[in-house]
Amino acid sequence: MIQMKTIPGDRAGRMGARQIYEALRDQILARVYGIDGLLPSSRALAGEMGVARSTVTVAYEQLAAEGFIETRHGARPRVARAVVERGRARVASRPSARKARLSAFGERLLKDPPRWTEPPRGLIANFRYGELAPSDFPVLAWKKAMTAAMARKPDRLAYDDPCGSLRLRTALQGYLWRSRSVRCEVEQIVVVNGSQQGLDICARLLLDAGDRFVMEDPGYQMARHTFAATGAETVPVPVDADGLETARLDGVEARLAYVTPSHQYPLGGVMPIRRRHQLLAWARKADAYVIEDDYDSEYRYDTKPIPPLHALEGSSNVIYLGTVSKTLSPTLRIGYLVVPAGLRSLFAAAKQIMDRHTPLIEQEALAAMLEGGAYESHIRRVRRRNAERQQALLDALRRRFGDRVRIEGTAAGLHVVAWFDDLPQKREDALIDAARARGVGIYPVSALFAGSRRMRKSVGLVMGYSALEAAQIERGCKLLAEAISKLD
Repeated sequence: MIQMKTIPGDRAGRMGARQIYEALRDQILARVYGIDGLLPSSRALAGEMGVARSTVTVAYEQLAAEGFIETRHGARPRVARAVVERGRARVASRPSARKARLSAFGERLLKDPPRWTEPPRGLIANFRYGELAPSDFPVLAWKKAMTAAMARKPDRLAYDDPCGSLRLRTALQGYLWRSRSVRCEVEQIVVVNGSQQGLDICARLLLDAGDRFVMEDPGYQMARHTFAATGAETVPVPVDADGLETARLDGVEARLAYVTPSHQYPLGGVMPIRRRHQLLAWARKADAYVIEDDYDSEYRYDTKPIPPLHALEGSSNVIYLGTVSKTLSPTLRIGYLVVPAGLRSLFAAAKQIMDRHTPLIEQEALAAMLEGGAYESHIRRVRRRNAERQQALLDALRRRFGDRVRIEGTAAGLHVVAWFDDLPQKREDALIDAARARGVGIYPVSALFAGSRRMRKSVGLVMGYSALEAAQIERGCKLLAEAISKLD
């Protein structure tokens, strides 16, 4: 809110109006109010600033005359869209006064920042991984759980346990035992703001600059960025149809290994029990921790669940990471860690320093869904729907491309990888552009490789299907086939 002293007298009133005008104009150009943003009413702003309402009215009239705001009788002034667009260009072109002085962490992040781009709009089919269909969200069940959580009369309004709601952690304890055979104490569970915060806490507590960490290659790039930002060095280890090639760990010294054994991201392999034991034996010998990211274990179609690493090891050096981002929504930002008992207080302290705790009302709502069975009922429903979507994608790919396409990772998850072995990787960018021109979003596997292995001989696409319906999938594959035919 604008702050100024009240100056008595008519001349001072006009001066006050000028000051208000200039302050609001600068805030509008700086996008404080945003496109179509509503300004305070003249009465509310006058009361806030301690000036006559007529003073504010004069300022608003000047802003309207110059096209900064739009006014309508009986409504609050609204920022003009064209002015905000002009302000955006002005801010973007403003040169930096000096080079920022950053920490070593900041310098590393500046050199290798994670990429985030606005999801493209208006596509006929967007095969982007990680998006969910809005129609799958359990609106009624979540609304009921949220209403109940908000109706519960709190015995106090204060900060809570940084590890999370006791009610949610108790519900998660039972759910993990029923669904994944993960046996743990409630005290070992730490609720975090999505799996990304879980990775960040692990990085801060377990890695120093100069340490080494094992990553699947190809693998989840946000995990690599998080660990590398500490100054630690990536040790990429290849994956095959069975996940991480654990035999290559012999002689590797590292502080931790990040793995997705239940459904390797992105290639989709399920790590067999023999390799799981090899990985755990390496971790014991190297005195290293294994971060087991069980990001989409709820979606299994053709295989029976294999016990997670945490269940095999007895939790002594395995940190289990889960999330509701692939079952409910990534917008909720709820994940959880199951940490070794000896690290519980350390992880709690780190969580407290970061943000005190994850928002409690959403935690209580999720706990209610877990307790009442609504969460698992929802999972069964969306598992069926995603199995149907996956089958629609497999059918469409085989119908459009036949033997030309090789598909991996169909046993579980929310995506597959489609390899076009006769399409050289040097045509990858051209294919992406040709597909986008036809309204299809596609995403290459090559971006997920580290080092020299990033250069593959052929084009591979990570194709998510969980946000699409069968008709979109069929149309998208038809248009993709047209794009590829133009490159032949």
